[in-house]
Amino acid sequence: MKLWSGLVVTNPTAARDFYVNHFGSEVLFDSDWFVLLSLGGGELGFLKPDQDAQAPMFRQTVTNGAWIAVDVDDVETQYQRFRHAGVNIEVPLRDEPWGDRHFVVRDPNGIPVDIVRHG
Repeated sequence: MKLWSGLVVTNPTAARDFYVNHFGSEVLFDSDWFVLLSLGGGELGFLKPDQDAQAPMFRQTVTNGAWIAVDVDDVETQYQRFRHAGVNIEVPLRDEPWGDRHFVVRDPNGIPVDIVRHG
């Protein structure tokens, strides 16, 4: 078995560009209606809404309550890299009581991306 996730978003192409440019994701499938990316052994799909061939549950965008986490070895370097790239930092770099050190940005579709080093 293999677990992978997908999100219905208004702009799969912008998502592709964001995750390729900022994380080095590999593009496994690329079309105007669906993009599938790979990073560190995990896969993430971005599906355009309102596709006639899709079941109704896959036709509406999902942003509320969804997030993406990317584990990194050096969160401080990633934080500086994102700042220098002009990406808006939604949650500044911080330490959590359970040991994680992380910060949060949003991708072009408004999905929060938690960039984290687990403690």
